[in-house]
Amino acid sequence: MTPDSRRTEDRGLARLALRFTDWAEKWFPDAFVFVAIAVVIVAGAALLNGAPVPAVTKSFGDGFWSLIPFTMQMVFVTIGGYVVATSAPVQALIERMALVPKTGRSAIGYVALATMLSSLLSWGLSLIFGGLLARALARRTDLKMDYRAAGAAAYLGLGATWAMGLSSSAAQLQANPKSLPPGLLQITGVIPFSETIFLWQSVLITVILVAISTVIAVASAPGPDTAVTAQALGIDVTKEEQAVAPPKQPGEWLEHAPVLTVLIGLLAAGWLIQEFQRQDWMVAISSLNTYNFLFLMTGFVLHWRPKRFLVALGKAVPATAGILIQFPFYAAIAAILTGAKNAAGHSLSDVIAHAFVALNTQGSFPLAMGVYSALLGFFIPSGGGKWLLEAPYVMQAANELKVHLGWAVQVYNAAEALPNLINPFFMLPLLGILGLKARDIVGFSFLQLIVHLPLVLFLLWALAFTLEYHPPVIPS
Repeated sequence: MTPDSRRTEDRGLARLALRFTDWAEKWFPDAFVFVAIAVVIVAGAALLNGAPVPAVTKSFGDGFWSLIPFTMQMVFVTIGGYVVATSAPVQALIERMALVPKTGRSAIGYVALATMLSSLLSWGLSLIFGGLLARALARRTDLKMDYRAAGAAAYLGLGATWAMGLSSSAAQLQANPKSLPPGLLQITGVIPFSETIFLWQSVLITVILVAISTVIAVASAPGPDTAVTAQALGIDVTKEEQAVAPPKQPGEWLEHAPVLTVLIGLLAAGWLIQEFQRQDWMVAISSLNTYNFLFLMTGFVLHWRPKRFLVALGKAVPATAGILIQFPFYAAIAAILTGAKNAAGHSLSDVIAHAFVALNTQGSFPLAMGVYSALLGFFIPSGGGKWLLEAPYVMQAANELKVHLGWAVQVYNAAEALPNLINPFFMLPLLGILGLKARDIVGFSFLQLIVHLPLVLFLLWALAFTLEYHPPVIPS
């Protein structure tokens, strides 16, 4: 890449973003290290709060396996999104979509819009779908599309809107009483989707973010004279075909025949029809099991042949390693926060919640929580895991300050996505598809952050005044 071709990134905020990313890639450890540090800090803080050593260690061990169902549900969010996005029909759809844009800049806005909208269905789908769409557009040399800007646009689902949609870990967790840690359930009760992601206030923020992010993506994209294409970067963007070896033994024929796919697809369709008939659709889709079942079975049918589905599944599983090892530690942290109590019967969660209450009013709480969640999100890049860490004390504070509990969840959701715009952690699967490095796209995503940060915090604060507090609904 020549100095001239990089001049759109090497000035002002973009230059700062590139320097920041270089520093983060050099000095930031693996996300698991942050989880381990958090365990030590929380355990130490519980001891300083006066909790006995046996109480702290018991909470750690008792809580460690308490969220296995939720951990597996988050694993299947990732897998379900991947198998749907990599199926032949979706790949064909992507190829057709890539024919629509007429210019490089419009193509980048197109990627941004498509990625953010798909993220409202599934963040896993959004990440893969956006990367494959950017690659398909990059194959059109007539567009002269800046490949780096397209990569940043493909990341906007994770950096702007995913937590406001159906795969929001916090909203899904709060809507599913069987997935909630017992200590948190007693604080928040069950909060349905109608009180979180389907609030009109939440929809308004989402619409504003989609519109603003698309405009920024187009406005910040280099024109045809300065665009750095995939070809200029030396990146091969030719279409990758999913190679599946033909059957070699008679016993393998069922793996390559659609018979099982059709039969299982019919069984799945029958169950889903009954689920959506017996209850409101909002209640049905708020079940993580139903949500994951829908995506997994859709992916199975779209791949048509079991062998192709299994190949896609094998490629999706490595991306779930972080969830599998980190979430038990997050569960242990939540247990220490709420379960390890001092002689006065106060947990660490109680102490932090009282500090939040002392420092805030009902009006200032959404702003303070938003800033806090955004800052913590940079060091703990896990939507569901971080919610387990924050929720016990911030939701207890929300109760005491009479803040709408569903809105507190949405404050977390909107603010939690902000650090994703510059945190390399969630970029990794997308970067693997695109063949880019984090520093190639973060100059563009940092510009998004500069606009998103004040806008999101203002909306979270202002819209809180349109909602009234309701006591938590705690199942008997």
